[in-house]
Amino acid sequence: MKFILMSLALACLSTSAMAQSGSITLTMTCAQARGIVSSRGSAVLHTGPSTFNRYVRDGSFCALQEVSRPAWVRTSDVVQCPIGGVCRSVEIDNGQ
Repeated sequence: MKFILMSLALACLSTSAMAQSGSITLTMTCAQARGIVSSRGSAVLHTGPSTFNRYVRDGSFCALQEVSRPAWVRTSDVVQCPIGGVCRSVEIDNGQ
């Protein structure tokens, strides 16, 4: 029984670590990066060694009181790849 519980705990930890690690856009083509966001609906992608963001396919992947705003990232083949969007608070957008 201890072995099963330990195995489950390790599986959960490794899955969590993989989910948080994200993919690095600098090593992907624009089509690959766009494909990840498009197929998953939302994805955390690293844009550099210590920078990352959550990108969405459209506003349906944002929380209530948030809207999707266009976002561009650097990829291996394009300086400004239109990746999809990022969720921003409606209040922030109204103030600008």
